[in-house]
Amino acid sequence: MLTIVLLGTGNLSKHLFEAFSKTEKAKVIQVVGRNNDRLSQFSRTVAVSNDFGSIMDADIYIIAVNDDAILEVSNHLLNKKGIVVHTSGAMNMDVIKVENRGVFYPLQTFTEDKPLDFTTIPICVEAKSLETLQLLKKLAGAISNNVQEIDSAQRKKMHLAAVFVNNFTNYLYGVGEAICLEEGLSFDLLKPLILETAEKVQSMSPWEAQTGPAKRGDKKSIQGHLTLLKDKTQIELYTLISEAIKQAYEKKL
Repeated sequence: MLTIVLLGTGNLSKHLFEAFSKTEKAKVIQVVGRNNDRLSQFSRTVAVSNDFGSIMDADIYIIAVNDDAILEVSNHLLNKKGIVVHTSGAMNMDVIKVENRGVFYPLQTFTEDKPLDFTTIPICVEAKSLETLQLLKKLAGAISNNVQEIDSAQRKKMHLAAVFVNNFTNYLYGVGEAICLEEGLSFDLLKPLILETAEKVQSMSPWEAQTGPAKRGDKKSIQGHLTLLKDKTQIELYTLISEAIKQAYEKKL
């Protein structure tokens, strides 16, 4: 059984802890972080510490903190013999200065108290050595059925793509919700549409699934929508995205 120390107490750390608790192939033996309130969530079932000088010995150290703190946290592990990995999609593997280093990147959005089936989540791994890579694949395979070897350059591009399809899309959901609320309409009315769009891209490319006035070149509908918008940012977003869609499909037609 692989032993793990989790460094960090945020949403990802909590989800990883829950995922590892369901397998007999790996075990979290300690959670380390500075937030005592969040540490209390783990303290009933595992050793916890807010002292980075008291990190236990383990096979693998998973750094699940914000990108700017990875280097600082990894510096507390310079004398450890185990593998040190971070979980960032955007940071290079070599931000960690420990020789036995790697990346353990679950490609998913993590929200507090929102359960996830980790077996379906792609886990992207990278390592400094082949031996370390094989061990990270074994660890990832203990909780996921989708393990991918992806280098830092590929992972950064994948993370960029994820920002477009997840973070930006969710922001646009918020814009749609705001427009609904202005008219006393329920955002729930849009949820079947959101689900249908998400379902379509499971079986066809986004290119094939695209619909709407911008693709059709429906200038009257576009101008009508723009007259309804009062927020400058919303007007700019609508105009920019509509023009991008229009140009993309004009090139292909």
